[in-house]
Amino acid sequence: MLMLSRVAENLYWVARYIERAEDTARLVNVTSHLMLDMPERQPLGWSAMIDITGGAEAFERLYDERTDHNVVQFLCADRHNPGSILSALALARENLRTTRDVVPREVWEGVNQLYMTACSQAECGLGPSCLDLFLGQVINGCQTLTGLVEGTLSHGEPRTFMLLGQQVERADMTTRIIDVRSGNLLPRNDDEILPFVHLQWMSVLKSLTAYQMYRQHVRLRVCAVDVLTFLLQDPHLPRSVARSVRDLSDALQDLPRHERALAAATRIRADVAEADVSALVSSPEALSAFIDEVQVGLGRLHDAIALTYFPSIHALGEVEPINVAQA
Repeated sequence: MLMLSRVAENLYWVARYIERAEDTARLVNVTSHLMLDMPERQPLGWSAMIDITGGAEAFERLYDERTDHNVVQFLCADRHNPGSILSALALARENLRTTRDVVPREVWEGVNQLYMTACSQAECGLGPSCLDLFLGQVINGCQTLTGLVEGTLSHGEPRTFMLLGQQVERADMTTRIIDVRSGNLLPRNDDEILPFVHLQWMSVLKSLTAYQMYRQHVRLRVCAVDVLTFLLQDPHLPRSVARSVRDLSDALQDLPRHERALAAATRIRADVAEADVSALVSSPEALSAFIDEVQVGLGRLHDAIALTYFPSIHALGEVEPINVAQA
């Protein structure tokens, strides 16, 4: 089978956008419930969501202040925000529209239906009474799509590139959540907030759908060192950085010309595995610097995949157009 670079790139981004929509929906959902349990004066509010998603610059262009309403609108339904849930679903739909002949029809129909349902719900408003319904539909729809791909798409290049996109996006979101949330959660001398630190670390786990697995496998009270070790280094948790990069590395070996991308992935795996989490927790600045290094590594990994396999890099003059598989 010959697979064009353009098709591979589209599928890679379909998976990234679906993962982005689900992760953002989970993050908004968990934060909205956390805010109900927090004291009126607390350091972890809706504003931090903008930083987690990397949308500060875009937000400042579109809104005057970080109110609850503005942040929810920006993250969920603002078409001018390329990282919003609706934008991610629209981009997933458009990328798949031109390549839908390489995936089962049910996958295309699922993406199309999820996009239309989310648009319809967003048009009805995202007030407190409607937000849970909107987020629940998005999360369930994305999970259904992941299941469809897993259960119906043959093992081959289309599936491999979708897995690459999913795992790069997943690892990126995990590091973003750790970076921004840990800045508010690591040791501080605030007696008003101290009783709620346990609750906030629970919200970090729930943001990544990892709370129940933490309770089953770690079997310890929720605390900074154990949570960060679990999210960074656990080899079994699907959303840990270590597991995401391992699955990505395994998938890369099914592709030709994988040396550059695999080297980038191997470096990330080594950095994460060798990290002294206890030392990082004792120094918020060191943890932030470490997460920055991992995120830079993920950026290099994405660039290596793009330079090797995708046509959008041709303008840089670094690679020639290729077919992913040779005849």
